[in-house]
Amino acid sequence: MSVSQRQLFLNHVGQTSSAPVMLEICHAEGIYFHTTNGEKYIDLVSGVSVSSLGHNHPAVVEAVKKQADKYMHLMVYGEFVQSPQTAYADWLTKRLPTKLDNVYYVNSGSEAIEGAMKLAKRCTGRSNIIAFKNSYHGSTQGAMSILGDETYRSGFLPLLPGISHLDFNDLSQLDQINDQTAAVIVEPIQAEAGIVEPEDDFLKKLRRKCDETGAMLVFDEIQTGMGRTGKRFAFEHYGVVPDILCVAKSFGGGMPLGAFISSREVMKSLTFNPPLGHITTFGGHPVSCSAGFAAQQCIESENLISHGRAMAEKYRTLLKHDGISKIRGKGLFLAVEISEYLDPDKLMQKIFEKGMVVDQFLFCRNAFRIAPPLIIKEEEVQNTSTLLLEALDESIA
Repeated sequence: MSVSQRQLFLNHVGQTSSAPVMLEICHAEGIYFHTTNGEKYIDLVSGVSVSSLGHNHPAVVEAVKKQADKYMHLMVYGEFVQSPQTAYADWLTKRLPTKLDNVYYVNSGSEAIEGAMKLAKRCTGRSNIIAFKNSYHGSTQGAMSILGDETYRSGFLPLLPGISHLDFNDLSQLDQINDQTAAVIVEPIQAEAGIVEPEDDFLKKLRRKCDETGAMLVFDEIQTGMGRTGKRFAFEHYGVVPDILCVAKSFGGGMPLGAFISSREVMKSLTFNPPLGHITTFGGHPVSCSAGFAAQQCIESENLISHGRAMAEKYRTLLKHDGISKIRGKGLFLAVEISEYLDPDKLMQKIFEKGMVVDQFLFCRNAFRIAPPLIIKEEEVQNTSTLLLEALDESIA
C-alpha cells in the first residue's frame, strides 16, 4: 500500500511547528500556488520576501537551465573564477556606494550574518556586539545570539557572550556603543517586529556613534533588500551607508543565495592570520548566482521597484476598514495592524479560507504581512484587497 506524500512529509521531513499548513503544491506560477487538490492560493508574502519575480518566472528558469548545462559545483569558494559569480558581483557593486565593492557569497541570510560578525571581529580586534530588541537575524547560533527576543533564545543557551540588545529608536541607549564594540547589527527597517521604521534620524545618529567609537555598522537587508521597500536597498531611504551589508532571500531569485558585502580592503582581512578565515562549500553556487542575476536584471529592466511602490499605494488606498488600525512600511513591505477587538488567529484563518497565503510577524502578533511578488498586477491588488476586506468583515461577525 502506497504512502501519501502528506504522510511522508509528516514522517520524514523535519517540522518547525506542531501544526503545519500542509498545502501540497504541484505547481506555482506568478503570484499563485496550485495544489494537488486543484485549489489555487495567492502568495501575498513571496516566501517571506524571496520570490520577488513570483514563481516560475521564465527569465529565471532559463538562466538556471542555461547555467546547469555548463557547470554546477566546481570547487570550494574562492579558488576558481566563475563567471556567474563575477558578473553578478560586478553588476551589484556598480549599484552600491563605493565602499561596498566586494561581495562574499554564502547560501543564506543566517550565513551572511555569521560572516559579517566574524568580519567585524577580525577587522576591529574586538569581540562585543550590539543588536536590537525584536530583531531577527537567523537561526544559527551566532545569528540567534543577536536575535532580539529572549523567548526564542532561551531554549538554546548558552549562546555567544558579549552580546547586548538595545531598544530600536531609543537614542538614549546609543552610549552603550563604545571602544569595546566590534559591530552594531541592525535592520534598517525592523521586519519581524512588525515593519518598524527608524525615527528621528536614528540610523544617522547610529552611524555617527559607530564612527566615533570605531565600531562597524552592519545592516541586515536580508528581507528589505533588492527592491522590496521601493528602493533597491532600504538604507537608501535614510541616507546612511553601512560598513557591511547583508543580503539573501530575493538576492537569489528563488534559489539559495546570500552575501555579506564590504570594501575590498576590509574583506581582505579574511585571507590571512589565519588564511581561509571564512569558507563555504556551496556559497555562490553558479546556478544560484545565475538565477539571482537574471532576477535582478529583470526587476531593473521592467521597472518593478517603481511598480511595487505604485501597488503599495494602491493597497493603502483600498484597505480601509474599521478592523485596520494602521498600515506601516515602505514599498511592498507592509504590516497591516488590526484593531484590538479582532482575534488575530480567527482573521488569519478567514484569510486562508479566502485562498490567500499571509503570515503574522514573529514579534508582532496583531499585524499581518503584505509582501507579494513585485510583479503583482493592479487587478490582483484590487482582488486581494476585496478578499481581505471580506475576511475582516467575517472575523467581526
